[in-house]
Amino acid sequence: MVAQVHGGVNADTGATAVGTLAGDLHVHPAAPPPLVPTPRQIGSAPARFVGRADQLAALDRVLKTPGGGGHHAGVTAVISTIGGTGGIGKTWLALTWAHRNLHRFPDGQLAVDLRGFSPSEPRHAADVLADFLAALGVDRDHQPTDLDARVALYRTHTTNKRMLILLDNAAASDQVVPLLPGGTTCTVLITSRDRLRGLIARHSAHPVHIDILTDTDARTLLEAALSDARACTDAERAITELIRLCGGFPLALGLIAARIRSRPDLLYDLVAELRDLGLDALDSDDPNASLPTVLSWSLHHLTDEQRNVFGLLGLTPGLDTTLPAVVSLTALGPTRARKAMSALEEASLVERRRHGRYAMHDLVRDYATTTAHTTLPDDVRETAQVRVMNFYLHTTHTASHLLRPRRKLLQLDPPAPGVHPHPLPDAASAMAWLEAEHATLLATQRVAASLGRHPVVWHLAQALDTFHVRRGHRCDGLASWRAALHAAAHLPDPATRIRAHRYLGNACSRLVLREEATGHLERALDLAVHHRDYAEQAHTHQALAVAWEGRGDCRRALEHAQHSLDLYRTLGQPAWEADALNVVGWYAARLGNFDTAGDHCRAALTLHRQHHDPDCEAETLDSLGFIAHRTGKHRQAVEQYHHALALYRTLGNAYEVADTLERVGHPHAALGQHQQARTVWREALELYREQGRGTDAERVQHQLDDLDNPADTNPGSCP
Repeated sequence: MVAQVHGGVNADTGATAVGTLAGDLHVHPAAPPPLVPTPRQIGSAPARFVGRADQLAALDRVLKTPGGGGHHAGVTAVISTIGGTGGIGKTWLALTWAHRNLHRFPDGQLAVDLRGFSPSEPRHAADVLADFLAALGVDRDHQPTDLDARVALYRTHTTNKRMLILLDNAAASDQVVPLLPGGTTCTVLITSRDRLRGLIARHSAHPVHIDILTDTDARTLLEAALSDARACTDAERAITELIRLCGGFPLALGLIAARIRSRPDLLYDLVAELRDLGLDALDSDDPNASLPTVLSWSLHHLTDEQRNVFGLLGLTPGLDTTLPAVVSLTALGPTRARKAMSALEEASLVERRRHGRYAMHDLVRDYATTTAHTTLPDDVRETAQVRVMNFYLHTTHTASHLLRPRRKLLQLDPPAPGVHPHPLPDAASAMAWLEAEHATLLATQRVAASLGRHPVVWHLAQALDTFHVRRGHRCDGLASWRAALHAAAHLPDPATRIRAHRYLGNACSRLVLREEATGHLERALDLAVHHRDYAEQAHTHQALAVAWEGRGDCRRALEHAQHSLDLYRTLGQPAWEADALNVVGWYAARLGNFDTAGDHCRAALTLHRQHHDPDCEAETLDSLGFIAHRTGKHRQAVEQYHHALALYRTLGNAYEVADTLERVGHPHAALGQHQQARTVWREALELYREQGRGTDAERVQHQLDDLDNPADTNPGSCP
């Protein structure tokens, strides 16, 4: 029998039959398919990887969690995105995790540098797919040219495979989507400076943010470099300084570690270079070893406006900023400014923190400053700095007025064009804004001083004074007014010099710099007399009363208080007269003249309530509490003190809260209410320590220690 077979395949044997109708049947075994090696494209593991335990654990959890995209979820491939700024260590984290988990991917790994942020052109998805398909055994000559067809073929070849696909340095979600595998069993690891929010929203990607190294990890890295170099020097101080200067930035630390390995004898020179040159010390002809170059690649995908905003952010005072400040800095409207900041956040150049604040790493900020000076004209930079200083000054001025409306501040010039001060509706919002912006406001004053913007320096000191006093920021107040006194020498209005000496004297009194305090106050009084400024004479006499009390001379303090009272009455200023009445009453009480003290303080309280001045009302109630306690009316004293405390707490005046808490403890103790005394003194002790008032804290601690002793706990009188 002759079988008739035409190029068919034997269903039983799988052999190929080739023959003719007339000849013998020749059967040949099937040619085996070509062997395709399992792709192993992941680069080598970083040799000196440190830290990142939380991020490694987060990647592990994503892989293992059922329903979270893991291999047993049956929903989609695992997709994790590692985000962060350039040089922060995203690729090292990805490679380290990959090598620790290679056993999970028996079908191999595919990897590509997408060059999203690099000097070269970004990789196109079609070209990457051609490489991936070739690695999967598809001959390039047989690959479709159409992108969609190539994507479909790639997903066919990855379906049901356990593979790791590393997409490094992605520019945006659109560059990544065509490279996502088919099926549910692959794992995709993506690194990018962009936040890739499209992948998170549309493909359930799991974001893992990477930030700076901890000081401990940074120390491990640098000490390992010294150990490798077998350095014999005691380098503890140098290592600590390098950690501070690098700020935990991994690329900076890596570059320094490499230099230590090559020249450990130049360790202290490295410290000096980094301290003196900043970001320039981390530059190099090799673009991959130059932090400025690596950071510059982040700007490639930004618009001109976004790059300008980035540069201007390097000129802002303080460590962080807010959108209202950026609006004035850039003279952009709120919508455009918000879009620009969102773009910078997406590019991992700025980080958005709680309460609407934006921050940059110090080295990124240095690069932004360099960008501003190399790309923006001088007048553009100067105008932007003027605007942002105006924003902070005018908002602070408004806040100060809300905190203490009765206090008369020297008037400001109108805001510069494009400046929109932050709206503050009430005293509570003013205090909250000042708390949030305090460090930035101090930095603004320092920047203004360095630029010779003397009016800004002086007016910021004036506008911050109430806040500094209430919150107990004694050293900040001292520094602020010292800068203001220097600025006043360049200002034409003599009132600026008088007030600078007076407020600086007050600041010195609070810090127990007694001789300096009276020196500045005497100078303020001389200037006020010379310029016939009677209001300033009265204010300064009152400040001198406080200064002489601090020097233990309450009789001289009372003389100055009486002078201020006489001047206020001459000026016909009943609100200020009320201040002076209370001050006279206080020193009369300190000298034991309680009838005179009571009369003056009660008169003061009536006037304060008529003029709705809660600050001075609280001060007077405190004085009346002292008088009641010293005359044996302890229950009345407790009532007066607690009424004063309620007002001080409402005003946020932590400085006076501490003093009144200490004083109210004495009548509590006199009444045998030791638990109440202990409670108020403990709170006073905590506040004194927070405010750096060591002598006051020590005194209260002694009072707590002696609380159960029968000794008199009355506060002392002035001689």
